[in-house]
Amino acid sequence: MPGSFDFRHVRRAFSRAAAGYDAAAVLQQEVRTRLLESLVYLDDRAPAVVVDVGCGTGHAAAAMKKRWPGARVIALDLALPMLQQARRQAGWWRPFARVCADARALPLAEGSVDVLFSNLCLQWVDDLQAVLAGFRRVLRPGGMLLVSTFGPQTLAELREAFAAADEQPHVSPFASIAEFGDALMAAGFRDPVLDRDLFNLTYPDLPALMRELRALGATNALATRRRSLTGRGRFARAAAAYEPLRDADGRLPSTWEVIYAQAWGPEPGAPVRQGGQEIAAVPVSRIPIRRRSP
Repeated sequence: MPGSFDFRHVRRAFSRAAAGYDAAAVLQQEVRTRLLESLVYLDDRAPAVVVDVGCGTGHAAAAMKKRWPGARVIALDLALPMLQQARRQAGWWRPFARVCADARALPLAEGSVDVLFSNLCLQWVDDLQAVLAGFRRVLRPGGMLLVSTFGPQTLAELREAFAAADEQPHVSPFASIAEFGDALMAAGFRDPVLDRDLFNLTYPDLPALMRELRALGATNALATRRRSLTGRGRFARAAAAYEPLRDADGRLPSTWEVIYAQAWGPEPGAPVRQGGQEIAAVPVSRIPIRRRSP
């Protein structure tokens, strides 16, 4: 889906949300906790360099710095105000580096990272395979990739309610678990393992759900979105379409599908699939040279 997102809008939305993000991010905190539990698969290995891509307010980076005090932990986010909030998690006793950068162009050296962690960030990228190829580039052979993202059932009720009220989409598209697995394989990762959870949150009404999404920075960032405010008429039609879904307690349901992926950095020269073909990069130093005798 090239060109799906307006990334300036994404940056602005998360910048505005930074100060109050933690209060609204209950689901994000639960997913982060579950993702961090997968670090046990490193066994007793102590990484030298750990990167948290899309770090938000820095809780995962702080947890990994606590787990590995001797590691260089880098918290990376597109929104500078998120990194300013992350400073509170670092503290003087366990500081970690904070870098304002884009997940689509990591400012990191090739093969320099032992653990690359990313919690609920990749749903904001257009070309998943290209971003994962960038992750592979910076990961050392045998390094660990640990990521989560939202799947296509996320906000299905909201998507359908607005579809009944407006021809313009209001909810971003999300990659399926099969598409995510294919992108990992195409990027050349080794031994990928994927899992998924379905969470069901409830709200008193549609405005409450929309307020939470704004507090999370998860506003409509589609490049094709309507640039004017959603009119009262369209919003009322969407609310009416949502209304029949109320549960036995009189609350509106909201489904959130979370995909988890764990994979490992391949050995140098492992191929990447592009255009139906496998392309391998081999260091010049590994190419044998036959020298003629004089």
